[in-house]
Amino acid sequence: MSKRKNKNNRAAVDHNAKSGGAAAEAFSFGDPVPVLDRRELLDYVECVQMDRWYEPPVSFDGLARTYRAAVHHSSPIAVKRDILSSTYIPHRLLSQQAFARFVQDYLVFGNAYLEKRTNRLGGVLSLEPALAKYTRRGVDLDTYWFVQYGLTTQPYEFTQGNIFHLLEPDINQEIYGLPGYLSAIPSTLLNESATLFRRKYYINGSHAGFIMYMTDAAQNQEDVNNIRQAMKSAKGPGNFRNLFMYSPNGKKDGIQIIPLSEVAAKDEFLNIKNVSRDDMMAAHRVPPQMMGIIPNNTGGFGDVEKASRVFVRNELMPLQKRLQELNDWLGEEVIRFEPYTLGLTEDKRND
Repeated sequence: MSKRKNKNNRAAVDHNAKSGGAAAEAFSFGDPVPVLDRRELLDYVECVQMDRWYEPPVSFDGLARTYRAAVHHSSPIAVKRDILSSTYIPHRLLSQQAFARFVQDYLVFGNAYLEKRTNRLGGVLSLEPALAKYTRRGVDLDTYWFVQYGLTTQPYEFTQGNIFHLLEPDINQEIYGLPGYLSAIPSTLLNESATLFRRKYYINGSHAGFIMYMTDAAQNQEDVNNIRQAMKSAKGPGNFRNLFMYSPNGKKDGIQIIPLSEVAAKDEFLNIKNVSRDDMMAAHRVPPQMMGIIPNNTGGFGDVEKASRVFVRNELMPLQKRLQELNDWLGEEVIRFEPYTLGLTEDKRND
């Protein structure tokens, strides 16, 4: 009887040891998936026809939301827009504000539209920008539609011949333009994701993670419970707190703090931000000192005045030539620019 009982006890112990023991589990993350995976299929059909107009090859709504995804993506566009607007000479047909909107649409979407509004006699009253996000090109390529759905709005067709379309050429189709920064969009989204991750990282208090390793025999269960409660309250708002631990006759290594946040939760935040920033700046070709970026080296970025002149000559003057294509279409010199100057310093040199 006792042998059978001992045998049953050993079997129960073996079962508990097998069921309660630590189990190893091997897993791996999936392979990297590109953002534009299988997107190339649409290149074969170019622009898709929707009703009486063509849809652009990329989502203009996505480009609009990406515009404010990262500061180093929106800032270069704002710099180009502001400098071009500052050198633009206002015209009775195209106001300063309308010109700024026209330029911004071109820089963000690679497409910009101006509607020629006429009087009953056919004379031109004004040139008003049509939002590129909602403007579509007709199937016959000579008409344009404003496609915005709402409770009180429906798509309508512009008067034929009254729309000037400025586009950034694309290599796959000739209906719409595409902005030159498309290759930097993955870096823009990565920059945004890193910022959002770090923000959530601090909000939920996970950065206060560590292992408190206690081997001091002098500790009692009540002290352990108090320390556990203090650790739990250190998460979330107000998590930066000091803890006091009194351990009489304790050993030197009786209490050890093993940080986890420096190892397990390390996300290479600064490296991701810096690398993605460089990608965006390379796509926009704006000198960093013109966007308020602080240099990491002791030598700095060099003379900001020389960088500004080179930037205007190599980047903005070609843009000015593109914008002046409106003059040929309208038959009147509407868009004109004054020479780019740096203010009082240059005026004194000229004097």
